[in-house]
Amino acid sequence: MPTTTLDDIEIHYRETGEGFPIVLIHGYTGNSRNWALTAPALAERFRVISVDLRGHGQSAKPVSEDAYALETMASDVYELLKNLDVNECVLVGHSMGGMVSQLLVLEHPEIVTALILVDTAGEVPKGLLYDERRKQRQKLVEIAEKEGMEAVFEEQLKVTPIPAAFKANPEYIDVWRQQFLMTSREAYIACATGMSSRRSLLRDLASITVPTLIICGEHDEPFLEPSRDMHKAIAGSELVIMGGAGHGPQMETPGGFNKALIAFLSPVTETAAV
Repeated sequence: MPTTTLDDIEIHYRETGEGFPIVLIHGYTGNSRNWALTAPALAERFRVISVDLRGHGQSAKPVSEDAYALETMASDVYELLKNLDVNECVLVGHSMGGMVSQLLVLEHPEIVTALILVDTAGEVPKGLLYDERRKQRQKLVEIAEKEGMEAVFEEQLKVTPIPAAFKANPEYIDVWRQQFLMTSREAYIACATGMSSRRSLLRDLASITVPTLIICGEHDEPFLEPSRDMHKAIAGSELVIMGGAGHGPQMETPGGFNKALIAFLSPVTETAAV
């Protein structure tokens, strides 16, 4: 699989299809394989580039936790696109990847023709649901520090609701495990800290003028209100609540997810190509 070296950090990516570039950025403890049910559908019409963020997948895994700032990850994606001669693209970010995408479009708006934010937030979510999630995450971080990533995954299986699609096909759990364990312990700990302490971007998001689609699974309760907040902040944005999905609609309800993406992308990319 192709890689590129950015400031001595090797970044792995996947590329398929031809046409207007669509850039896919995965979430926390994921990698480019999270888009395995998305990329083929998009590749029929577009050039699809999916990246493994540093510390994840097959990309380099620095041992310093200071290497995993969300801003640094956004810079990695930008430099990768420059290396691939991508001057404009549609940016698609899921969860933590959506946070990275927000930073990238705010820092380099000239390269982003349209934006798709999936089950993510413009600021640290508030409320009882997120407080419980934060407590669970802190416990998992402590397990990572003391026992390693295998132990974290086993504990996560106990505390995380398993999506219906995963229950129906147990192979998904094996794939999830494989991808999860490709995340370094340092990235796991540092990204958890970074996401829980990041500054609010909601006011900054008001400066986004490109077409924007916001998607959230109907069962992803901690991110429903944050999705609505981003929708309010970005003028003219579209909001789709994906029926039957939780935090990973691209994997849980791929048919509906791909249909929503293509319906949004077709007019946007046709205009951009003119």
